[in-house]
Amino acid sequence: MPIIRVIDGINEVVGRIVSIVAIVFAGIIIYDVFMRYFLGEPTRWAFDLTKQLYGFYFIMLGGYALRHQAHVRVDLVTERLGTQARRWVEVAGYLIFFFPFSWVFARRSFDFAMTSYKQGELTYGAVQLPVYPLKIAMFLAAVLLLIQGVSEVLKLVLSKTGHVEPMEPMDVR
Repeated sequence: MPIIRVIDGINEVVGRIVSIVAIVFAGIIIYDVFMRYFLGEPTRWAFDLTKQLYGFYFIMLGGYALRHQAHVRVDLVTERLGTQARRWVEVAGYLIFFFPFSWVFARRSFDFAMTSYKQGELTYGAVQLPVYPLKIAMFLAAVLLLIQGVSEVLKLVLSKTGHVEPMEPMDVR
């Protein structure tokens, strides 16, 4: 179905691009450690900036994680069900829990971001950075999560997914 491919593609691209942010904030941390311990010149901006970059990284990967079934699952009840029953229990879970949560998350984060933007909100750290870009990212992340939920439900309803099969314990050797 084209809508599934589009939604999955959007979250795949966003996930791959955002994963680069981890390299950026790791580089900033290494730079700050080097400046602090080897040159005795700590930066004033690195901690605040890496904190915001990590928040951006963490929040923006929600839809990507859902696309790859990487969110925590409690399947104590569903592990004993057959594939069809498990599929419909998952659909019910999306309808009862996921979509209401995602809608509230999107709606509230939009209000939160717009208030921050209108106020020109800044951080309280040594260097005052704008907060509204991170809060706008929260709204975008909520929308990405919500649309990925639509894709996952469509896959379940149309039997286009194999993630409802019983999972084997992972070998962690």
